[in-house]
Amino acid sequence: MTAKAIMFLGTGSDVGKSLIVAGLARAFANRGLRVAPFKPQNMSNNAAVTADGGEIGRAQALQARAARIPATVHMNPVLLKPESETGAQVIVQGKRKATLKARDFFRERASYMPAILESFHKLAENHDLILVEGAGSPAEVNLRDGDLANLGFASAANVPALLIGDIHRGGVIASIVGTFAVLSEADRTYIKGFIINKFHGDSELFSEGKTYLERETKTPCLGVVPHFGAAGKLPAEDAVTLEHMVATNSKGLKICVLRLPRIANFDDLDPLRLEPNVNVQFISTGEAIPGDASLVIIPGSKSTMADLKALRAAGWDIDLKAHVRRGGRVLGLCGGYQMLGRMIHDPQGLEGQPTSVEGLGLLNVETTLLPDKTTTETQAVHALSGQLINAYEIHLGKTTGADCARLFAQTSNGPEGASSPDMLVTGTYLHGCFAADGFRHAFLKSLGVNASNFAFDQTIEQTLDELAAHLETHLDLDKILDLAGAVQ
Repeated sequence: MTAKAIMFLGTGSDVGKSLIVAGLARAFANRGLRVAPFKPQNMSNNAAVTADGGEIGRAQALQARAARIPATVHMNPVLLKPESETGAQVIVQGKRKATLKARDFFRERASYMPAILESFHKLAENHDLILVEGAGSPAEVNLRDGDLANLGFASAANVPALLIGDIHRGGVIASIVGTFAVLSEADRTYIKGFIINKFHGDSELFSEGKTYLERETKTPCLGVVPHFGAAGKLPAEDAVTLEHMVATNSKGLKICVLRLPRIANFDDLDPLRLEPNVNVQFISTGEAIPGDASLVIIPGSKSTMADLKALRAAGWDIDLKAHVRRGGRVLGLCGGYQMLGRMIHDPQGLEGQPTSVEGLGLLNVETTLLPDKTTTETQAVHALSGQLINAYEIHLGKTTGADCARLFAQTSNGPEGASSPDMLVTGTYLHGCFAADGFRHAFLKSLGVNASNFAFDQTIEQTLDELAAHLETHLDLDKILDLAGAVQ
């Protein structure tokens, strides 16, 4: 069949676009279609490494998994990774191209449309259906000129769209009608229908609201989707989720994660968070590290030196040293690993002005930031347990020092990571290591936790199947397929 495509826009951020695209990817794949996800432009510090050696947003990697295909850089051709309040690293078709301030990116963003369209058409060559996800909201008409993420892409590629509204946050009727109202007449023609998401209670109570919306927008409702309770088991797209993330267990081994201002790839902690005998808590600025924590994790960071400064400003450096003196464990992941060392050197000014800063000094290592970015899938063997780990690396820099002799894991490229002489402090560049059930259970056993039968990958697959069934029940998938347009 000729490839078809349909776009999913939102009345705002966090209305469930990513989740719906993931569920539809699995549902249409179950029908025998070759499905591919696509997000023209994404902004997130939760990135995934693809088989072709590039970076894309983790949401698109999850959607690819839902579609049962390998993730490629063409599924998210432009990825913005914020490094400061006003600037971001620009990843184009998987590779770092520049670091730009927001105003500079907006001034030249139209120049990225050819790469976006190239990736879109590459996907169309080998797939039956492309599910396109917008970003934020098309109602931000002040950003319409040069838009890559929403109706700017839809009009450039001539792709019809559906609008998703989140009824749980309130005001869904106003947000949908308002979105249509502020759009130009030309842009409104691309929106062929709407979806109500995250409904609680009896959906029949919204029947009058649905009728009103259909009359006002002159488009059909493709379904009212009840709240999907298992969504928390799937990786989140960005740090917005942390605002309302709560511990899954109130008891069990306490693991505290420092919520850095530029936290990255925090879904590394999902497998631990879902363990039945573990209590994972994200600690925010202004909160002390609890004295009864067994393990403190310093997660990945998009700007290691800026987050190290913020860590010190929060007083966490003092808390960490006290924690280690009490015999507590510390684990640094990627940027967190770099912070644990004695020094971080940035001779080329990759994170600002060229400089060197003192690290936390909990590991006898030093890191030098280098312009060549490591983005690779990595297979490793954990040094202490012998358990296999399938992970990935995304980092600038190389870390060396005496504590690297006590490696975290052995990879095909040699020893990886470091540990202190007393083995209380460990650092590694291996993102996603806790997804390996054998390693995770061995690691938790070393902390005194009895092994569970929780299987992370199996849980993700089961949740995607449940999500697909949920959408099959509450959305008109046949109508969605009918509304999808042929890729031109």
